[in-house]
Amino acid sequence: MRDLDRIDRKILDLLQKNARMAMTELADKVGLSASPCTERVRRLERDGVITGYHAHVNPHALGRSLLVFVEIKLSAKSGEVFERVKNEMRFVPEVMECHLVSGDFDYLVKARIAEMSEYRRLLGNILLKLPAAAESRSYVVMEEIKETLYLPVSPS
Repeated sequence: MRDLDRIDRKILDLLQKNARMAMTELADKVGLSASPCTERVRRLERDGVITGYHAHVNPHALGRSLLVFVEIKLSAKSGEVFERVKNEMRFVPEVMECHLVSGDFDYLVKARIAEMSEYRRLLGNILLKLPAAAESRSYVVMEEIKETLYLPVSPS
């Protein structure tokens, strides 16, 4: 991946704050005309720096107001086991994030659900599907303080 210059970084900062910004407005804010600005955005997309655009949806509007984090510890660890876990977790719709981590447990899972009975079912299904699932710890979020996808962009 090539180095990002000051203009690339400004584009990334602005698009993270408002991905629906018109290209002419973006170009104006970074000091370019629309055509070179559009080409920079396309290059950033092509190079995998910009990986997508999305709508941030209020989970409460969809009846998914319960946020839970689950730590999962495996009894056996190998490349094959990690691959099987990866394949299983990718297709659990309630799971928003799943991370292989270092420390006292192996995976950290973030899930959005409607109610506790759904969580009980989800946890049971996850533990049954995962190879070598030995232990789990759950944390139900009482209050969401901050959630963002914004990555601070420092000037080059």
